[in-house]
Amino acid sequence: MTERFFLYDEVEETKTRYVSFMGENQRFDLMIMTTTRYYGKKIVLDIQSNRFAIIGQDDLDEPGYLEEAYNLNDEDGQELREFLNEVI
Repeated sequence: MTERFFLYDEVEETKTRYVSFMGENQRFDLMIMTTTRYYGKKIVLDIQSNRFAIIGQDDLDEPGYLEEAYNLNDEDGQELREFLNEVI
């Protein structure tokens, strides 16, 4: 067996928020993790779809970013964007 080559192996304390809300068409169950990595962006996991993205304000301003990352239609993407604008 060859020796494992790690690019990094670190442990860090994070802050995690679990939030669930009902939109017009679907329920959102999210885990929002704050870490010192990713230039101040947050890791947002949609627990129901098992999809996640690393999101900052610049990503929220990017048209279609949330819709692509979470496989959402325009209306659901806008609801998620409005919520995340409050917490990111």
